[in-house]
Amino acid sequence: MSQLKLGIALGSGAARGWSHIGVLEALAAESIHPNIICGSSIGSLVSAAYAADKLAELKHWVLALDKRFIFKLADISLFSSGSLIEGKKLIAELEKQIGEFKIENMPKPFACVATDLQTGREIWLRQGDLWSAVRASMALPGMFAPVRKEEHWLVDGGLVNPVPVSLCRAMGADIVIAVNLNSDIVGKHFAKQNPEEVNNNALVSWLGSWMSEDIRSRTNNFLKRINHDDEQNPSVFDVMASAINIMQDRITRSRMGGDPPDLSIRPQLSQVNLLDFDRGEELIEAGFDAVQAQIPFIKKMLNK
Repeated sequence: MSQLKLGIALGSGAARGWSHIGVLEALAAESIHPNIICGSSIGSLVSAAYAADKLAELKHWVLALDKRFIFKLADISLFSSGSLIEGKKLIAELEKQIGEFKIENMPKPFACVATDLQTGREIWLRQGDLWSAVRASMALPGMFAPVRKEEHWLVDGGLVNPVPVSLCRAMGADIVIAVNLNSDIVGKHFAKQNPEEVNNNALVSWLGSWMSEDIRSRTNNFLKRINHDDEQNPSVFDVMASAINIMQDRITRSRMGGDPPDLSIRPQLSQVNLLDFDRGEELIEAGFDAVQAQIPFIKKMLNK
C-alpha cells in the first residue's frame, strides 16, 4: 500500500500564529513530517517558512522580537493605501531572514489562501512570488494594505477560510491535520492595559526621540483613554479584537463543519491578544503542548 500523504492546515489568528511553530516542532520530534502544508493569514507565514525548510530561522527571529522592533516594522501609511500599515517593511524583513522563493520551486508543497476584496471569492495562491502571496494572505482589512494581483485586490484569507482544510485536500493530502487557533477565544476576556504602564508603551518610546513634549503628552493621554479600564465601556482595542475573534470563530466553525479535518489541534490561547507578537516563547510552547496528547492518535492514523 502506498504511503499516505499527510497535510497540515495552519489557521489564522494574528500573534497566536506563533504557536504553529510549536505544533510543527512537536510533530517533527516524533518523526512526523507533513507532506503538504497550507496556511491562512498568519498560518501562511509559518507554513511558508516550513515549506522553505527555514522553520528554525523563523523561530530564532520570533524569539528575538520585542515591542520596539515590532513597531519599527510597521510602515505606517495613515490609510493612504487603504490600511494603517503598508506591510512592505515586514515582508522585506522576512525575505532577509528566510530568503526569496517561488512557490512552485519550494522544497515542500505549499499554498495559502487570500480573499478577493471585490467579489469575496476565496483565492488559492499556489505559484508565483512567495512573500507576495503571504502578504496577501495576511492583509487584515484596515490593518495591512491589500495586495494587487493582476486585476484583483487580495486581503486576508481568514475572512473566507481561516483553516484551509479544503486546500490541503485539493493538493492531494489523504489525511489532514487542522490547527485551529480560534477555538477558545470568544467571550473569555477583554484585554486591558494598566494606564500606569502607558508611559512605557513602545509607540510612545519609539516616537519620543523626535516628539515635542506637548505632542508626547497628548499621545500619552490618548493611549490612556483608548486603553481605559472601565467595566461598563470596553476600549476601542477591546471592541476591535473581540469582533475579529467572533468573526474568526464563527467562520472557522462553519468551514470545518462542512469539510472536517481528520484531526484538529487546538492550542489554548485565550489569554493571548491579537497583537502579542512579542510572546513568542510562550506561544511556541503552547503549540508544542497541544500536540502531545494527540501523538498516539496521529501515529495510528498514519499507521506508524
